[in-house]
Amino acid sequence: MTAPTDLTAGAPSGRRQILVTSALPYANGQIHIGHLVEYIQTDIWVRALRMHGHEVYYVGADDTHGTPVMLRAEAEGITPKQLIERVWTEHKRDFDAFGISFDNYYSTDSEENRVLSENVYLALKDAGLIEARDIEQAYDPVKEMFLPDRFIKGECPKCHSKDQYGDSCEVCGSTYAPTDLINPYSVVSGATPVRKTSTHYFFRLSDPRCENFLRGWVSGLAQPEATNKMREWLGSEGESTLADWDISRDAPYFGFEIPGAPGKYFYVWLDAPVGYYASFRNLCEQRGLDFDAWTKKGATTEQYHFIGKDILYFHTLFWPAMLEFSGHRTPTNVFAHGFLTVDGAKMSKSRGTFITAKSVIDTGLNPEWLRYYFAAKLNSTMEDLDLSLADFQSRVNSDLVGKYVNIASRAAGFLLKRFDGRVQDSAMHHALLGTLRAAIPQIAAHYEAREYGRALRQTMELADQVNAYVDTAKPWEQAKDPANAVALHETCSVSLEAFRLLSLALKPVLPTLVANVESFLGIAPLTWIDANVPLSSARPVNAYKHLTTRVEQKQIDALLAANQESLKPADGAAAAAGPAGAAKAAKSSDGNAEAAPVADGAGGMISIDDFAKIDLRVALIVDCRIVEGSDKLLQLTLDVGEGKTRNVFSGIRSAYQPEQLVGKLTVMVANLAPRKMKFGLSEGMVLAASATDEKAEPGLYVLEPHTGAKPGMRVR
Repeated sequence: MTAPTDLTAGAPSGRRQILVTSALPYANGQIHIGHLVEYIQTDIWVRALRMHGHEVYYVGADDTHGTPVMLRAEAEGITPKQLIERVWTEHKRDFDAFGISFDNYYSTDSEENRVLSENVYLALKDAGLIEARDIEQAYDPVKEMFLPDRFIKGECPKCHSKDQYGDSCEVCGSTYAPTDLINPYSVVSGATPVRKTSTHYFFRLSDPRCENFLRGWVSGLAQPEATNKMREWLGSEGESTLADWDISRDAPYFGFEIPGAPGKYFYVWLDAPVGYYASFRNLCEQRGLDFDAWTKKGATTEQYHFIGKDILYFHTLFWPAMLEFSGHRTPTNVFAHGFLTVDGAKMSKSRGTFITAKSVIDTGLNPEWLRYYFAAKLNSTMEDLDLSLADFQSRVNSDLVGKYVNIASRAAGFLLKRFDGRVQDSAMHHALLGTLRAAIPQIAAHYEAREYGRALRQTMELADQVNAYVDTAKPWEQAKDPANAVALHETCSVSLEAFRLLSLALKPVLPTLVANVESFLGIAPLTWIDANVPLSSARPVNAYKHLTTRVEQKQIDALLAANQESLKPADGAAAAAGPAGAAKAAKSSDGNAEAAPVADGAGGMISIDDFAKIDLRVALIVDCRIVEGSDKLLQLTLDVGEGKTRNVFSGIRSAYQPEQLVGKLTVMVANLAPRKMKFGLSEGMVLAASATDEKAEPGLYVLEPHTGAKPGMRVR
């Protein structure tokens, strides 16, 4: 067995072989800044290790299988493969923009992953760790499919809250079986699930061999919080609480069919982590690497996984046990991080703080600003971190512009104009530079220990010393008197060498900016050993070009606006309800002018005859997705009890993520004339409630009938 090791103890001598992964993003949505915390954290670590000269491979992939992808593709009228190919392109675009340096970014829907998943399964089966059992499951009689837990909703059996998922209650936190729900319904069709028996396949995690292995493996986890949590899951010696793991799903299902079990598919959580190896195997084939030498039991290579703390259970129980008993090396370590909040609160569409990666790029913000800010707040623990937008602006402007880039801008002009861009060689022995060089190994060690905040604090403390040196020397004053030429030359030379060393310290975090610095200084790409290779008069520096800009408030405002919709009704549009038409109790959520008719008269009152013209119906939101090319719209697929679905474009993107709406009941105007929009035909209108000031909290709410209402029921 390969026991985890703690990297903070120091790296072994020699060139190491290291495989690194981040969790796989699901192929059913956009990359947002919450995702980016993990990928930025991993990328910084990988870059820091590469700068030591180690052989490091960073691989990833889209997690593509499962019911949600299958249903979304069906709703869009495309195949699952077409959907995942499109989403892969979007994800790769965003990762590239943020400098995430994958050696290979792949897909779990690959031939390599199919073969590897089958091999792992068959090895576990040969080891006696796979068992077939008949279980009773919820079954949708309309869609003719077994329902995953998250595709069943109903009343919580503990606290009786409505519309809770089939595995846990978001109100009281209770967990339970889907069969325990009161008045359950299918998220897919709205039908009442029936109980049906099916044969499923289980990985016997409760086997004493797994328990004994995991008790030993957990002792090497780097994070005490992870160790404690895993020991809690394992329970007391001899009293393990480990449960066997259902690794199969019934057709219809988008995934890999289980060998020897027609109509049975690997549950996505089995083939998704195997997808790490599939991506690496694809890379090995590209580069002629020996895949088995890296991944089989007994390999001397290292293997690290960066994940969010919400999936620690899978990566510290199932995944290492699967590897151990299928003949593979086990992870050297698993590093978990906390969740991201924005301005102290959960990311929110209504406040514009559910920020997508693409919106950062589109609004002109430099992605490396976010890399720097996240790094400054990241450490080796699982604690949550907060993006304070005011602090983000202040810190980037103060540290990167005011402290770091300012050094080069103050010295480069004089060196180029007075000394042909060549440094003074004797100045390379200045005591200040000795202080910086001595600090570089410690900064590199902070990166490897995932203590990025410490690395950047130390770097900025050094930048303060350099700026103090410049302020004392006053090159702008020295330049006024030709007699100070030697002193001016020394000041500029020390300043630029210090700038080079600070750039070395910042390179894992700011790779693009530092690449521009390397071009400006005319030097080869920096590595840690280059701390002791100073600038030389033999090679002049190049003309200085502006390296970065300040974060402007208007950019922050544009970012929030890009992620928030202000749903102002068109002139004359209203759907007021209740006494005296109070505060727009219900309005057209896509802002169309074709809302409920408004009659002339005192107070905008309408007659009962006018109201009777509106056909309001209960609708089930079967699917929901973002409309590419629109900042306002979501595309809803609605079941109105007509035997077919309707397509409705609704301007509620500011308030909801698509996955929040799937399976909910709502109210729609069913007799509104279809409207041709640039994105397609909208066949109705859903209703939502909001305050008079729609920019104010609490925001916008799609109307939801009580559980028990059925699609097609008339609202009177």
